Amino acid sequence: MLYILHENDQWLAPFRETFAEMGLPFTEWHMASFLPDLAAEPPRGIFYVRMSASAHTRGHSGVPELTAGVLCWLERHGRRVINGSAALDLELSKMRQYQALMAHKLPVPLTYAARSPEQLLGLARNMPCPFVTKHNRAGMGLGVERFDSFDAFEIRLDVLAETPPVDGVTLLQVYIDSPEPFITRCEFIGGKFVYALRVDTSGGFELCPADNCSVPDQLNSSETKMLRFEIITDYVDPIISRYEDFLREQQIDIAGIEFIIDRAGCKWTYDVNVNTNYNVEAELRAGVNAHVRLVQYLKKELARC
Repeated sequence: MLYILHENDQWLAPFRETFAEMGLPFTEWHMASFLPDLAAEPPRGIFYVRMSASAHTRGHSGVPELTAGVLCWLERHGRRVINGSAALDLELSKMRQYQALMAHKLPVPLTYAARSPEQLLGLARNMPCPFVTKHNRAGMGLGVERFDSFDAFEIRLDVLAETPPVDGVTLLQVYIDSPEPFITRCEFIGGKFVYALRVDTSGGFELCPADNCSVPDQLNSSETKMLRFEIITDYVDPIISRYEDFLREQQIDIAGIEFIIDRAGCKWTYDVNVNTNYNVEAELRAGVNAHVRLVQYLKKELARC
């Protein structure tokens, strides 16, 4: 049996459909309401973790922390946990993500962290401009705002303080000036590369590829229709093998890793999302299906259990 630990019914809907169609037996542990008996032995099977850093935005504060404890229980009993406690730890902190990426010599944008307006002001005075703010524990572009000068940041500081990060930590990060308005998101299943997704950033920083997160397609200045999410077929890049090494060392099975390219051609990695979603429309256009690939991987893991 496959057990899915999650807290977002909407994000799980496309997975449920494919799992049922392909005959993968599963049950759900909705961690906002389900509480396993930690004094007992866990059930036999494999456990797939889809806990989100943005759980608090759906009224589920504390659920990631509860899930982290449940994962330790599962792992103590030797259960196969896909995207287990090590993966969840990185999902819940961009600070820890960046340290792990840098340990693998993957370039990360210059980033500082602070817990108070006074600390933020002190850091911003010496921050190269432009820079962006973001929440350390975020998802869905929470807290992301661009500032072109220290004065502009100082003016907005009181407004930013009205919506503090759930963990109290705000990041200041140098803005990467890309010659084109897009980022690249590389999807991995079972630690292996599946495809690259080009994401148009001209409409803002909320880049979640899930269908219920997406916004309508945009028009560029030449009135040519731009697709916000577009799969790059036959994508080849040396960074793929480096990402696979990173995921293996960090014990991450399923992830979307995002990078941006600056004007000098350097790739800057800025997000590792272990609660990855897929854009069905983009997949249909490209003739690929990550949900099917995921089921195939999960069935193999279940057979080994």
